[in-house]
Amino acid sequence: MAYKTPAHLERVNVQPGARYASAKPVLISTLLGSCIAACLYDEAAAVAGLNHFLLAAPRYARSMPITHTDAGRYGINAMELLINDMVHLGASRKRLKAKVFGGASVIGTPRDNFLCVSEVNQRFIREYLATEAIPLVSEDLGGDRGRLVYFHTDTFKVFRRYIERSRLGSVEALEHEFWKDRIEKPEREEGEVILF
Repeated sequence: MAYKTPAHLERVNVQPGARYASAKPVLISTLLGSCIAACLYDEAAAVAGLNHFLLAAPRYARSMPITHTDAGRYGINAMELLINDMVHLGASRKRLKAKVFGGASVIGTPRDNFLCVSEVNQRFIREYLATEAIPLVSEDLGGDRGRLVYFHTDTFKVFRRYIERSRLGSVEALEHEFWKDRIEKPEREEGEVILF
């Protein structure tokens, strides 16, 4: 079953390290590997948003100079930035609910005693939501396949389609040609679309 963008919704693609919040009906989409997307919403205020973070916190990016990063890449900052955007649009932090996706092991196994990025990301998002008392309504985390996620801010429904690991290719492909092609032309994807 191919996923097609509803005609009545504007489409917004969220790339790695970015976020988007809206008080109007839009379709927010993103492509995930080991990254996490948190879909947050306040039903009473009709405000929703999605972020796409790469790592739980800067300390896991040992080989990358801190000056070459930006806050949205890290879960701890990405969550606060998205929540602040939503509060500015009229949401209440106390009414927020979450649906989370991603955290797949698509790059390989770790070579040392540290947890792999996907495990750290999964643990982070669950612990963050529990600490902030944001109910986790549904999740689709882990595994070894990437995901295309489509978040409808009018109904707060999320549609997810798996991307086979073999089709993700290199990290560069994920961030460049593959990312753009799969998000902009999702009808070419294979597999079933699941609703959350």
